[in-house]
Amino acid sequence: MNDMTPTDMPAETKTDLFSRFDPLIKQRQDLLDTGVTDPFSLVMEKVLSPTTAICSGRETILLGTYNYMGMTFDPDVIAAGKQALDDFGAGTTGSRVLNGTYAGHRAVEDALKEFYGMDHAMVFSTGYQANLGIISTIAGKGDYIVLDIDSHASIWDGCKMGDAEVVPFKHNDIEAMEKRLKRIPEGAGKLVILEGVYSMLGDIAPLKEMIRVAKENGAMVLVDEAHSMGFIGPNGRGVAEDQGVLDQVDFVIGTFSKSVGTVGGFCVSNHPKFEIMRLVCRPYVFTASLPPSVVATAATSIRKLMHAGNKRAHLWENSRTLHKALTGLGFKLGTAEPQSAIIAVIMPDLERGAMMWEALLREGLYVNLARPPATPAGMTLLRCSLCAEHTAEQVEIITGMFERAGKAIGII
Repeated sequence: MNDMTPTDMPAETKTDLFSRFDPLIKQRQDLLDTGVTDPFSLVMEKVLSPTTAICSGRETILLGTYNYMGMTFDPDVIAAGKQALDDFGAGTTGSRVLNGTYAGHRAVEDALKEFYGMDHAMVFSTGYQANLGIISTIAGKGDYIVLDIDSHASIWDGCKMGDAEVVPFKHNDIEAMEKRLKRIPEGAGKLVILEGVYSMLGDIAPLKEMIRVAKENGAMVLVDEAHSMGFIGPNGRGVAEDQGVLDQVDFVIGTFSKSVGTVGGFCVSNHPKFEIMRLVCRPYVFTASLPPSVVATAATSIRKLMHAGNKRAHLWENSRTLHKALTGLGFKLGTAEPQSAIIAVIMPDLERGAMMWEALLREGLYVNLARPPATPAGMTLLRCSLCAEHTAEQVEIITGMFERAGKAIGII
């Protein structure tokens, strides 16, 4: 009988499971050795408003949050959260299928049904879980998922968790998508997954044409509208609404952590059998439900977003103004024209991207530094997310900050 302990075993048999991360560890250390501040460990010491915070001891304009509609400090939203905290306590300590459905959970699902004009709504604890749960549950063994290669990590992880065959196609390429659909065996279940706005470059999908092709080939359609809900479309329902095809989408996935201004995720649908998902979707069943204060803030925010036409118009104005200004300064952007609230500034490489990020932070501006593998085509990006609460004056100040930082680092 072998009674050797792990420490007695020969060195060659030991495996460090973290060794797979060694290249990334070295890349990070090499970056920090240049003297730049770690761009992935910023602490916000105090948040003053949807557009400003104290970072590194100084007041900083926020251009790197997903707070598109500026709802985080809305007085009605905050009041609803405080009232729910008093009335229902800090948390539910239970799953939605057990003790974790409070009146507020039904109320926020009712608000979502009204917002989208759909029959069913299902709320998850995060947007990530919404994709993970819905995708892995509805597409199983023998089915096929056809999806854009630039899909969000939560979509890819939902595919991986399920048993369906996964068939990616080139980003926003309608012909490539159609070719893959036509190769799928006859009679197999098909799910096409698209996003309204792709979060890295801020570009939108040609949903009208893609959904037409999907339906012609017998596929169901899921659209992730995380980065378009609240902002794009006449009623803020997203790109599918804006392109007149929302009624052809089988499942819309979204999140509360962007325009809604809190945390959580959801799926809305008109499918007559959709409610069975509450019993078979593991990321919904086997996790605690959102705290009462969170669903109260979300419901209040969603109902206010139904009547936020003026805020949507101002956000579009901010996006157009900043996009034009940065283009005029000579920065290379992710889209030729503004397509969403996201403006991606393309950097030459990670080192200069980190230097530019730090230079902007010293100016008093926070943006997101995005790096591979999260970005398409191995790009390093400074991702700017505009807010409906940014004033015209702030956008002008931001432009000046980019100009000074860009010249100092040699980007422009």
